[in-house]
Amino acid sequence: MKAVAVMIGGAPVAPNVELVDLPTPEPAAGELRVRTEASALNHLDLWIGMGIPGVDRPWPRVTGSDGVGMVDAVGPGVDEAWIGRRVMMNAACDVGTPSSPGGREAGENFQLVGEHVPGAMAEHFLVPATNVVDIGDTDPVRAAAFGLTHLTAWRMLTTRASAGPGDWVLIPGIGGGVALAALGIARHLGCNAVVTSRSEAKLARARELGASATVLDEGEDWSRSVRKATNGRGVDVCIDSVGAAVHLACIKSMARGGRFVTCGCTSGPAATTDLARIFWNQLSILGSTMGDMREFRQVAGLLIDGRLAPVVDAVHAPATAGDAYAALEGGMQFGKFVIDWRGDAADT
Repeated sequence: MKAVAVMIGGAPVAPNVELVDLPTPEPAAGELRVRTEASALNHLDLWIGMGIPGVDRPWPRVTGSDGVGMVDAVGPGVDEAWIGRRVMMNAACDVGTPSSPGGREAGENFQLVGEHVPGAMAEHFLVPATNVVDIGDTDPVRAAAFGLTHLTAWRMLTTRASAGPGDWVLIPGIGGGVALAALGIARHLGCNAVVTSRSEAKLARARELGASATVLDEGEDWSRSVRKATNGRGVDVCIDSVGAAVHLACIKSMARGGRFVTCGCTSGPAATTDLARIFWNQLSILGSTMGDMREFRQVAGLLIDGRLAPVVDAVHAPATAGDAYAALEGGMQFGKFVIDWRGDAADT
């Protein structure tokens, strides 16, 4: 099979991306093999390509934690009725953690298709049968652009932050996958969204997508602008994947009782915060990582029903996937980069 592989670790990643021939995988017990129709990039693909977080996998590595396609084989113990169905995967596989001798329940422990095992940047990929949803006639490109980011944003807004109608939601760094997913979900939930960006063009597009207010990030504290947009009150929820560069401004933008939810830190983890604001305003600081299959089915249903849609920046053939990696590394994206594997795409 053809596969888009990162040949060796290092930054920048794009020069190390090649279209190669690899053996077609065979499904093990409990697995499906999917003939890929579309796959999509996440910032995670860059971390893996740089050798971070140091996953113990040989080079070259096939990444891809968003994949959609037709099931063409099943492993032992899997119902053959899956064959011929179009599925979207939840790459976050909960492998659990060993319980303690005291009987304490193990918490979630996610391992990702595309990170810990080969992913969907290939003509075929393997995934546990427990981690897919049948999406019927849903467009594969839209579905590939939807999965991981919308699952992540859904958990952040609903499970963790309990966001609801009328809440003000701050989304810094609009343009990235999770941020745009959060904007769409916030609008679906009846929230008001205020977004930030260093690009006026991205802010204009966010307004077209329903952002209630936009703030230009010029590298200084923009929290007063956020508070002005909310009539001085501040925001109820902050959905952040940027990290250190915006953390303090986010904390200073929060209303009393606000919930700050983080799922990542692309600008670094060592943030300066304001403990006085946190305790005085009784803020909640919440971590969030991906989501389980209950949450995945909830948000996938909104895609299938046409109530939520992803933003796609560009669609590439496998032969130009390196360009997609380069554009993602450049940070100029507005939405997702999707690789279309249908037809003769893999050979172009």
